[in-house]
Amino acid sequence: MKTGLSYIKTYSSNLVLLGIILLPLRAICMVILLLLSWLSASVATFRHTGGASVPLKGWRRSMIQATLSCLTRTLFFVMGFRVKVKGKVASLQEAPVFVAAPHSSFFDAIVSALTGMPSIVSRAENLSTPVFGTILSSLQPVAVSRQDPDSRKSTVTEITSRALSRGQWPQILIFPEGTCTNRSCLITFKQGAFIPGVPVQPVLLRYPNKLDTVTWTWQGYSLKELCIMTLCQLFTRVEVEFLPVYVPTEEERNDPILFANRVRQTMATALKVPVTDHTFEDCRLMISAGQLTLPMEAGLVEFTKISKKLNLKWNHVREQLDTFAAIASASKGGQIGIEEFAEYLKLPISDVLRELFLLFDRNGDGTIDFREYVIGLSILCNPANTEETIHMAFKLFDQDDDGTITEKEFACIIQSALGLPDLDVSNLFKEIDADETGKLSYDEFKNFALEHPEYAKLFTTYLELQRHQLGISEEDDNIQSSEAKHTPIRKPAVLVSETRSTARNKVCPADCEEDNSSTSDKKDD
Repeated sequence: MKTGLSYIKTYSSNLVLLGIILLPLRAICMVILLLLSWLSASVATFRHTGGASVPLKGWRRSMIQATLSCLTRTLFFVMGFRVKVKGKVASLQEAPVFVAAPHSSFFDAIVSALTGMPSIVSRAENLSTPVFGTILSSLQPVAVSRQDPDSRKSTVTEITSRALSRGQWPQILIFPEGTCTNRSCLITFKQGAFIPGVPVQPVLLRYPNKLDTVTWTWQGYSLKELCIMTLCQLFTRVEVEFLPVYVPTEEERNDPILFANRVRQTMATALKVPVTDHTFEDCRLMISAGQLTLPMEAGLVEFTKISKKLNLKWNHVREQLDTFAAIASASKGGQIGIEEFAEYLKLPISDVLRELFLLFDRNGDGTIDFREYVIGLSILCNPANTEETIHMAFKLFDQDDDGTITEKEFACIIQSALGLPDLDVSNLFKEIDADETGKLSYDEFKNFALEHPEYAKLFTTYLELQRHQLGISEEDDNIQSSEAKHTPIRKPAVLVSETRSTARNKVCPADCEEDNSSTSDKKDD
């Protein structure tokens, strides 16, 4: 422990000492180099007709490749980066596309300088940044907006067009993960770089430093803090390895997902790290989870995998995260226990509720995480929460067929469904009764059912039970009538009161029988 504390104190002292000397000097040099880069980019794009839709050629492109590449390398050297390069950079004819991973920092831009300043895929907002935006625009990037689905489609189209231009456009550098990670694994590659079906050159990035001051993820240091910490280091090591060009097979050209996965596995093997099915959408959900005071890891659901299997949209899953957070807010660890589940549904813990809870709890650990919650709603509740089911449930509650549900009618069915004749459902009824009339209209009932699909499984289970019991009753009646035809001895007739009592008990518990006997008989028939 003392050794660790002494190391921290020593490191802190060195950081302050080096910061006082190195930080201002490096900052001045960086400003000068950035201004020179801005000037070069401005000259190269001066009076260029066509903008981003027409590739730079001749002296303009040569100026970008030579001048900006040299200035960028010098910039990283001034910042203290010691770059070690392995492998050979592929030519435009060999590989129109570079795919670099893992993407963990804005310092990964060093790959651009090493590959001759190729075009890149960048957020559209970056192009409007002062000075840096001009430099970036000179590379004629493919601009993408992460929030706009149409922009993504046009981005893929543009990447494909450039990759298949046969040398008209420069090579394209793409970070297929689409977001920054901590380099501990490779997340799912986006398909954009692989849809053209052309050869790609994998590029690996490593930062073998004792102290990590470069990793920029959703948690940890900010951009400003990382820049200051890195500039205060005497030097920062980075290794860039160019793997052999990956030429896709015919099968891979026809299947971009397969192509992307195999390239990712090749890179993961070289890096000696695992792969995972998490994506940028998971990172967005992680941020949202943190904003909702949940642990950020609660947002990890392997979005791409479950969205394809369950046909889910990100916005829909994001809305479900709000509901999940409301339920799990009282628990620790960002998971729902049986107590929170019961409290949210405003129902007591019963055997029926436990069965519903177990349907959500896929791994049987006694809690429901967000992934289980999303899958449970999609598989169990949403398919059951149809207009037909809601209408049937409303008719079941509306025992006197007057088009409304009273609290007594509501309590009758809920108590019977849960097997709890003494259950107080007044709070739940009041929540559904939006206009506070003391009666539930169909619209109120429907809106509540759509907003709370968790109840749908309870309704459908209860309806199935009713059908099953009615089926058994009808079979018994058929058997009795058959026996009456073939048996000379007459059986005593069944009392009407007994028949009604049995029918009523299928819908209401005993304490609701007297007031609703006629309506219950009619419904069961």
